[in-house]
Amino acid sequence: MTTWIFAVLALHLAQIYLSAAMYLPTEGLMRHAGGRDEMPEKGLITGRADRALNNMKENLPFFLVPALLSYVVPKTNTELAVLGAQVFFWARLVFVPAYLSGIPGPRSIAYSIALIGNLMMFWALIA
Repeated sequence: MTTWIFAVLALHLAQIYLSAAMYLPTEGLMRHAGGRDEMPEKGLITGRADRALNNMKENLPFFLVPALLSYVVPKTNTELAVLGAQVFFWARLVFVPAYLSGIPGPRSIAYSIALIGNLMMFWALIA
């Protein structure tokens, strides 16, 4: 499970940097590195990257809680919990480019599959 927790956290970190990097073409490096007292206007893809990042921030606690509880709950179905973590990670990995593409179907499918992964992890704790 530890590997998948770190993988999801690495994906979250990558999304943070991706979202920030989207401002570079319009803002340039020096303004991008400044205090950002005034935020620049978001372009289409930059807005999508920010929303994908916000979505990850909202979903991260629902991943981390059952992932960490799987270490302490005595009768956890560990195999199911790890499988759920894997499903969550791979679906969230697909979610980012699907969100950036702007095509709603693949984004929604990837989100739903990640949700199933979360539910598998919760089920592993109570079953």
